[in-house]
Amino acid sequence: MPMITAAQMRAARALLGIDQKTLAELSGLSIPTIQRMESSNGDVRGVINSLTRVVAALELAGIELIGDGAASPSGGRGVRLKSSSSKS
Repeated sequence: MPMITAAQMRAARALLGIDQKTLAELSGLSIPTIQRMESSNGDVRGVINSLTRVVAALELAGIELIGDGAASPSGGRGVRLKSSSSKS
């Protein structure tokens, strides 16, 4: 099951320069569904099929989702939060 946080969804949209309506169109979901997913705390909660569609749409658009502690093997540009122990 793909895991994505609400913050990752918002950041991915920002990197792509798209709004919620465009992400809804790319994923075949409704705007209220995207809004509800993005307003989650932490990991996005919802129907697995919807979550899978959003992740697939973001990946097709060029986004690589990076989990906690995961390497980014493709070497592309990206944004990642520092772990709480390494924040200053």
